[in-house]
Amino acid sequence: MSAGNTLPSIADVAALAGVSTGTVSNVLNRPHVVAAPTRERVDAAIASLGFVRNESARVLGSGSSRALGFVAMDVGNPFFTDIARAVQDVAEASGLVVLLADSRESVEQERANVELFAQQRVRGVVITPAGDVTGALEMLARTGIPAVLVDPAAGGADHCSVATDDLTGGRLAVRHLLDLGHRRVAFVGGPARLHQVADRFRGAAEEVADTAGAVLQRWDTDHLTIAAGRRAGADLLAKPIADRPTGIFAANDLLALGILHELLAAGCAVPGDVAVIGYDDIDLAATGLLPLSTVRQPRAEMGRQAAGLLLEEIGGDPRHRHRQLLFTPEVIVRASTTGTPATATMAPGGVTVAGPPGASGPVAGAGR
Repeated sequence: MSAGNTLPSIADVAALAGVSTGTVSNVLNRPHVVAAPTRERVDAAIASLGFVRNESARVLGSGSSRALGFVAMDVGNPFFTDIARAVQDVAEASGLVVLLADSRESVEQERANVELFAQQRVRGVVITPAGDVTGALEMLARTGIPAVLVDPAAGGADHCSVATDDLTGGRLAVRHLLDLGHRRVAFVGGPARLHQVADRFRGAAEEVADTAGAVLQRWDTDHLTIAAGRRAGADLLAKPIADRPTGIFAANDLLALGILHELLAAGCAVPGDVAVIGYDDIDLAATGLLPLSTVRQPRAEMGRQAAGLLLEEIGGDPRHRHRQLLFTPEVIVRASTTGTPATATMAPGGVTVAGPPGASGPVAGAGR
């Protein structure tokens, strides 16, 4: 090994192991073609020297890396990081790593992330779109990099995708509120450019339209965050009590958690005064002092399937066909809509939980 701070090279490994540089390269890239005793000597030399392969040089030589890209719409939302974790599990089993990029709900940042991954010649990309992803997909197509979308509509039939049936999910969420007797229902969500938000609202609107005496209000938000939920909650509380909704469907769990915070802080009984249901079923939904009813998306399975579709396309199997997988959502009922195991309000010192376990929520058909 050279003196100073120079990193050990393949030549250094070869010299220590007593083999050619070509043999070291085979151990790194095609270990199955190297006899076990030779491979063990090379591995020992690598460990002894602290050798780290120069991935950039390998990419220049082969035209691709050992990495997949994951473009998350918002890494602050556990829904997306849960999907990314599942993608990583599948990738690691195939000897690949996953590079994570955050779009911060920005189409421009999303395109910049995709461009960077294209420059790095990642093997493929999973994208959770922040909006119109057409330009990003065209860029990847020009470089021969396949993409899988976590979105029901963004790529159409030309790309593989995984998604939840958000139209049905929206209907299920509002049907749950209607079955509890709520007739003044609010949908809180945004930005409206997101297919998921639009579909959830459409499902909610269709369900309300099918119910006599029910009305649906809409509150648009600029983000899908707890902070945006708190702002929406404050706006809702500013309305006269007679005009407030008694049931709220938030487009995701983070919004719902922000709304819950504002309602409880204002002394509202949840669900006695207002019931709240979210969407996604992130871990935080079940672990608060007032567990959140929500619509569950199978996040881990969506991530595994997205990774599987991507690896299948990367493998170049001529039988591969683009598939659009649509998962069925389900309502998870918790205390924020039913009052079971307890109702809650926010006392000056924090949350006060009141009511015995098993206390009933709003009565169906009460015309609230």
